[in-house]
Amino acid sequence: MGTHMWGFQQYDVIPDIVTLGKPMGNGHPIGAVITTPEIAKTFGRHQSYFNTYGGNPVACAAALAVLDVIENEGLQGNALQLGTKLLNRLLPLKDRYSFIGDIRGSGLFIGIEIVDNPETRTPDAAMASSIFNALRENNVLVGLTGCKYNVLKIRPPMVFCKSNADLLVDTLEKVLAQIPDNAN
Repeated sequence: MGTHMWGFQQYDVIPDIVTLGKPMGNGHPIGAVITTPEIAKTFGRHQSYFNTYGGNPVACAAALAVLDVIENEGLQGNALQLGTKLLNRLLPLKDRYSFIGDIRGSGLFIGIEIVDNPETRTPDAAMASSIFNALRENNVLVGLTGCKYNVLKIRPPMVFCKSNADLLVDTLEKVLAQIPDNAN
């Protein structure tokens, strides 16, 4: 997220339960649930839970190594700095293309909202899917998210560098320029 390790921290919220998944192990399978002792105790009283993989020392070592790399290589600072530059390169696209409803994000977590009408900002999942597939065909992988699957989700790995960001934006500009009758 650039400024924070966890997204919820940006909103000064302390959740009751936090779940973590595959990025923890950078490819090694691991997941975690973090909660308060009180909630964990209540859960244990009312539910039976068993897991043959839980607490696996190799998976835990992989997750700790990931945290060490994030800290020692300054990857959170890189996410903030490079994410800001990436967002600044993307933002002008909103003025150039009427089907871009919004571009927003934090660090290296950025969304581009695709709409069929700039005034009503009606989601356009078909257009988003078309852009998503055109990017994929040009070897740039993003995701689709949002309630209507109309938001291009840019969430690269934390080792993403300036040349990667330039390739992403240059390819996106090429794809968007090929969409007929929608450019302002």
